[in-house]
Amino acid sequence: MADEPMQPEDTKLTRTKRKWAQEGRFLTGRISRPDADRLPPGQHLVTNWPVLDLGTQPQVTTARWRLDVRGLVNNLRTFDWNGLLALPQTEMRSDIHCVTTWSRYDNDWTGVSTRDFLDAVDPKPEANAVMLTSYDGYTTNLLLSDFAAEDAIIVHQWQGEALTAEHGGPVRLVVPHLYFWKSAKWLNRIEFLSADRAGFWEQNGYHMRGDPWVEERYSDD
Repeated sequence: MADEPMQPEDTKLTRTKRKWAQEGRFLTGRISRPDADRLPPGQHLVTNWPVLDLGTQPQVTTARWRLDVRGLVNNLRTFDWNGLLALPQTEMRSDIHCVTTWSRYDNDWTGVSTRDFLDAVDPKPEANAVMLTSYDGYTTNLLLSDFAAEDAIIVHQWQGEALTAEHGGPVRLVVPHLYFWKSAKWLNRIEFLSADRAGFWEQNGYHMRGDPWVEERYSDD
């Protein structure tokens, strides 16, 4: 059984980002499309990779790491490190876009494409969404169609090196077509759901989907 995740604390960062959501900070009102402009509206390019978390960076070794798969799947499984590596391995390159307005181009990932992962766990027909849970207690939701995107990948390497703890290692999700808060770090559990359900930031004023090309930064509620 995987270690039970911690519960997120109400930190200064949480309070600040909740205030941004209430104020609609960073919204430009512009609409862009990835086929016309590589940089989404309101974003700026960086060459480093900024570190953002809820104030805790879990130190999870590959020997201790587990990924529980629960909910509406035909193959309920708990993957250990060797089990993850036994799945087909894929290399992908993609850009990433954070809701705090930075974007980074040309990130090289190694891991398991979510489509190969879905083949292994076999979601039931009534599954329509997933809830991701991290070792620090963080949660975020995705529609199953977004989780299964062509370039979505469960990664353990970045730029040819093992994914570091500060960036979510040993394993995180990367869903490049959505804001990066949807790409859960320190991945510990994936639950398949019949209906979409709000995760941590979604309960704190952020959008349920998070498409950067139409600035889905914050909730309309």
